[in-house]
Order: sequence, then C-alpha cells, then structure tokens
Amino acid sequence: MRFKHLHELNTICTAESKTIAELMIEEQVQETNIPEADVVRQMSDYYQVMKEAVHKGLTEDTTSRSGLTGGDGKKMAEYIRKGETCSGDASALAMAYALCVSEVNASMGRIVATPTAGSCGIIPGVFISSQERFGWSDEHLVNGLFCAGAIGYVIANNSFISGAEGGCQAEVGSAIGMAAGAMVELRGGTPEQVVHAVGLALKNTLGLICDPVAGLVEIPCIVRNGLGAVTALAAADMALAGVRSAIPSDEVIDVMLEVGSAMPSRHRETAQGGLAQTPTGRKMMEKLAKPKAKRAEPEAEAESPAENKPEAKA
Repeated sequence: MRFKHLHELNTICTAESKTIAELMIEEQVQETNIPEADVVRQMSDYYQVMKEAVHKGLTEDTTSRSGLTGGDGKKMAEYIRKGETCSGDASALAMAYALCVSEVNASMGRIVATPTAGSCGIIPGVFISSQERFGWSDEHLVNGLFCAGAIGYVIANNSFISGAEGGCQAEVGSAIGMAAGAMVELRGGTPEQVVHAVGLALKNTLGLICDPVAGLVEIPCIVRNGLGAVTALAAADMALAGVRSAIPSDEVIDVMLEVGSAMPSRHRETAQGGLAQTPTGRKMMEKLAKPKAKRAEPEAEAESPAENKPEAKA
C-alpha cells in the first residue's frame, strides 16, 4: 500500500483527484494481483451478506444459544414505526439494523467481520439504513466498503482492532471510525473530511473497555453496536459540516494504542472485570454454568453414591 497513515491517504487522494475508495481498489489490485472486477465482486458479495443479516435479524428468531440476547433489533424497528423516536428515524433505523446484525452473529448466523465479529453491526447498520434513506445503488455502497477498508487498514497497522488487544475502543471504536469516514465519502465529502470524521469518531470511544458477560459477544457488545452506528452518523455529520478533529486523526490512533497498551487484562475481553463482574453479570455467568454441573451429577453418583445422597437432600 502507498499509505500507512490517514494523512497520507488524504494527500495521495487529493493530489491524484481520487476518492479513497478508488485508491483502495487500485492498491488492493496491485497488492493481491487479483483483477479489479474480481476484487469488486468479492466486496459486492460481502455487502449482500450484510443485507441478508439485516433481513434475518428483522424477520427471524435471533435468540442466542445462551438465551441472554435476541429480538432487540425487531423491537427497535417496531418502535420506529410508531414515529416517536427521540434520536430521529435515521439514527434509530441505523441502530435497529446494527442490533439485528449483531444478534445474528450472537445466534451463530452469517455476518461479515467489520473489522471483527464483535463489531459487525455498525457498518451494515449505517450503510443499509442510509441506502434506503438516500436511494443509493449497491455499487455506491460497495465503494463505501472500500473506503471503510482503507481506514481500517490504517487503524490496524498503527493500533488495534480487537478487544482482546486494546479493549472495546479498538473493536467497536474502529468500526465507528470506519463507518463515519465512509459515510462522509458516500455523501460526497472530501478525503480531508473523511479523515476528520475518523478522528472525531475515535475520540469518543477512547478508553472504552471490553467486558463481555460470561465471555460471550452479547452483553454489552450488541448494544454497543447499536449505539456505535448512531455515533458514526453523528461524526459524519460533524465532518461534513466542517467540524475538524483538533487533534490530528493519526495522533488519535496513536492514543488508542497508548491507552489500549496500558489497559489491564481484566478489561480486555477476559470477562474478569467491568460489566462482566457486576453482581448481575456474575449471576448470568453462574446461571449459564448450571447445566454443566447438572450433567456432571450422574457420574459423581455412580462413583460414590453414598457420599452424594446427603448433598442431594441438602
């Protein structure tokens, strides 16, 4: 790739009068030696998977195997139909779709990791709701995915994109930055505005820990995807309005690396801290562990029935 940092992405695109998507496609073709038509076709296939996941979340049972989550995307969609949203229908719909895709992931359905499975709802939520709102073609949205990919490439190579490495700021935060920047380009913004949108978005998630209850990508991950879609739209609007990231976006990415490196392991996807270790979080984890204990009882009785009878009475 000819770029490693966001400011380089902006400089190259501005000098060559290209969108970030156009540059990313060129670079990917050169890097992989795969014809452009095939590169674009593969990305188009990914976009179809995203659309299918939204549809599945709206129309099918998405109760997770743990039983902890599912159905919130449908609830949001039904709420929007009442016309009484607090955040506006555009934000609420992006939130609903993001919840749907995340719930499909939690129920073992097919999703596209953008950039990870734990943050898979944000880009589809923003993209598909915006496509319906503005009447965009699939081809336009596929270009947006290439722009998002370029942003994700920079973040991944200068900081983190996984919660296990850098906390949720790296996972959900990266997805918000990717969606915000891509949204700016989809709306006709300049590469410079795209870069500012990324910085504005990432600043809002710095320090966000990764604390999944019972170690499952469900609580609070799914809700964070829904709220992340709204943040992405807000950051895109700021950048399109001319708001700039006072701290250069590349420096914000450096801070993500600094904060994530200093984050204790209990806040990096280990379920040993944060919401996972609240009284309610621990109860949920214990409840999920109970069936395993019951399955172990018959074996224990077979080995030492006399010792186990008093325990059964207690």
